[in-house]
Amino acid sequence: EVQLQASGGGLVQAGGSLRLSCAVSGLTFNDYGIGWFRQVPGKEREGVACILGSNTYYSDSAKGRFTISRDNDRNTVDLQMNRLRPEDTAVYYCASDTDGDAWCKATALLYPLDYWGKGTLVTVSS
Repeated sequence: EVQLQASGGGLVQAGGSLRLSCAVSGLTFNDYGIGWFRQVPGKEREGVACILGSNTYYSDSAKGRFTISRDNDRNTVDLQMNRLRPEDTAVYYCASDTDGDAWCKATALLYPLDYWGKGTLVTVSS
């Protein structure tokens, strides 16, 4: 059974940093993309970053501020978020899919993905 579990959310002031972690089990870790998405109420879920093998992909809003990385020993994919802004406030989800990788390269929900973790709330105060 594939399971993804996100953690690390919290409250931070604008300009601060947070590190999210996605624990992955039941999936051959290096073979599939693992991505981070976020959603605020009333808006569509949007891609933030994705890692596929040794390649990383970022949304425009994340480039230069966020870094996605993989820890093969811990089977986790982490999202280091720096210089946080109030508009980064959202519930963050990690996700994966075994049927393709176009979604990861585009860092977008091109189609429904197979696996989602429960979200973790990030709140950035101004």
